[in-house]
Amino acid sequence: MEIRRIEASAITETVMKLYMDMNYNIGNDIMFALESAKENESSEIGKSVLSQLIENNHIAANEQVPICQDTGMAVLFVEYGDHVVIEGGSFEEAVQEGVRRAYIDGYLRKSVVDDPVFDRVNTKDNTPAIIYTSIVPGDRISILAGCKGFGSENMSAIRMLTPSAGVEGVKQFILDAVRYAGPNPCPPIVVGVGIGGTFEKAAMLAKKATLRPINTKNSDERYAALEDELLLEINRMGFGPAGLGGDNTALGVNIEFYPTHIAGMPVAVNICCHAARHKETVI
Repeated sequence: MEIRRIEASAITETVMKLYMDMNYNIGNDIMFALESAKENESSEIGKSVLSQLIENNHIAANEQVPICQDTGMAVLFVEYGDHVVIEGGSFEEAVQEGVRRAYIDGYLRKSVVDDPVFDRVNTKDNTPAIIYTSIVPGDRISILAGCKGFGSENMSAIRMLTPSAGVEGVKQFILDAVRYAGPNPCPPIVVGVGIGGTFEKAAMLAKKATLRPINTKNSDERYAALEDELLLEINRMGFGPAGLGGDNTALGVNIEFYPTHIAGMPVAVNICCHAARHKETVI
């Protein structure tokens, strides 16, 4: 396979468009789920909330304005082909510039501070983005991008379970995390779950799971069945749309898993609000 050369400016342009698009146009998977939830919602208040969310999404798309005022922190999962060479700059710089331009030119709220504890000074362009890169065979670059608001991000949780906890322990921890979150993450929510790997791998898997379209299932039928079971249990909690009560606390549960150590079973939960913004593309 021949080496493929890609200009850094093309990376920047692609990333900029991804972030503007995801902030203005909700994904078809989420929109369909909201409309379905409205149809099966028994609470009149819940039905009204869902109607307002759907209307809000239409307005955002028609007027090209953000779906939500919290336009999040940029997170990208990149599969970088080993036969790709970036010219005219580095890949990292090109991605950061794309995020920078999206948030400045797209009038998206800048929410990133440069130091987490002491100074907490706004960087004024929503960078740096968080980039997870995997080197894969090929001459393409695949980008799965999301922007995570922190009303829901703050409801994340991780537990280093031992194998003796079994599947029941896994389910209990996930349900406890959602129950503790309650109305705070702006339901109806998408629940991302990462199981396996190490402490940090489980958390990364949970974040990536929130970006997977909710009209897809885990390819392993056991985990797919667990996704369905958890969604049913979460919706039985009754928090409902906006936490005002109802049948639709969650729109979906997505699980990703990875091999782990014989002595461990890490489980991470990353909750995403109804504005589950995610887009992907291939360069």
